[in-house]
Amino acid sequence: MPRTSVKASARRSYDASSRQASAQDTRRRILAAARRLFLKHGYAATTMAAIAEAAGVSIETIYLSIGGKPSLVRYLVETALSGTDQPVPALEREGVKEIRAEPDAGRKLQLFARMVHLLLERLAPIWQVVLEAAPTDSELRSFVAELQERHAGSMRLVIEHVGEAGRLRPGISKEIARDVLWAMNSPEFYRLLVVGRRWTGEEFENWLADAWQRLLLDDDPSSTGQTPRRRITKA
Repeated sequence: MPRTSVKASARRSYDASSRQASAQDTRRRILAAARRLFLKHGYAATTMAAIAEAAGVSIETIYLSIGGKPSLVRYLVETALSGTDQPVPALEREGVKEIRAEPDAGRKLQLFARMVHLLLERLAPIWQVVLEAAPTDSELRSFVAELQERHAGSMRLVIEHVGEAGRLRPGISKEIARDVLWAMNSPEFYRLLVVGRRWTGEEFENWLADAWQRLLLDDDPSSTGQTPRRRITKA
């Protein structure tokens, strides 16, 4: 290949990478501005013009990069769930992969409690914005229903993995076990204890792990090789 062609190809590759990096930076600024304003003023009171001004971009740029307010809040929720700059399907998240690979049922629940603690720290504030706005916004109501169904489905998978690793507590069905997980790792439950009662994130995590082991696993660790429960105290 002629030297000029090699240089031109390298230049095009550099230009494409530069444009992609610039677009990602713009998206991050838009999302940071949207999150800040949604948390401060609420969903309904935050205008696209205010987000554009705070992000240093035009309204048109926001629509082209992400979309309108429903798309912005959805993107904020999805990235809070994934813990990255991009939405990531649940089964592809690193924390979920670690839980699935763990053979011990008690340890699975400890890892899950850790993941839930970190996830809800990110999610709970913006999810509260969504819940407050949903009663008067049909798109957000649909989004809330969608997330609740996805959440329940994810809990069903967790219980399946726990059941495969070690016998569930006798007398508890997989459906009840799923719903216990579903309720106790919700943003609403997190806010009750961490925001309302001022627990630390670590206290919440440790209590979740202990409570789930007590509620869901066989009482005799020796019968399934499960991790013994840790002692939990409130500071």
